[in-house]
Amino acid sequence: MAESHYLDHGEQRVVIVMTSGPSTPHRCATPFYIGALLASMDADVRIFLTMEGVLLAQKGVPENLTAMKGGKKIIEFMREAKAAGVRLHLCKPAMPGYELEVEEVIDEVDEISPAGALADLILGCDKTMFF
Repeated sequence: MAESHYLDHGEQRVVIVMTSGPSTPHRCATPFYIGALLASMDADVRIFLTMEGVLLAQKGVPENLTAMKGGKKIIEFMREAKAAGVRLHLCKPAMPGYELEVEEVIDEVDEISPAGALADLILGCDKTMFF
């Protein structure tokens, strides 16, 4: 019997729904860290920022936010995830509720997406995680 190894699975698609934002900074690094880890294992990873998570895409917020005192900035976790191949989606319907304008969005966001895009991503993926 062959030994199962965590790298022995085929390519999978993972969607991480990020609803946490600056009011819960301790929850803001892990989704990007896990996303980078999964992408480095050849998973197709999408992180969808919605609800308060949209504020992580506002210029000046991730550059000044850490998950813990003295820790790495959230923007660094986001850039590492991007470098590993993670694609970042920003929920367009959530933007007005947080007074976020398109010109305020950080360059790391790949797509400003309608809610239907999240539904498509979830229905078409192998795994979904929520933070």
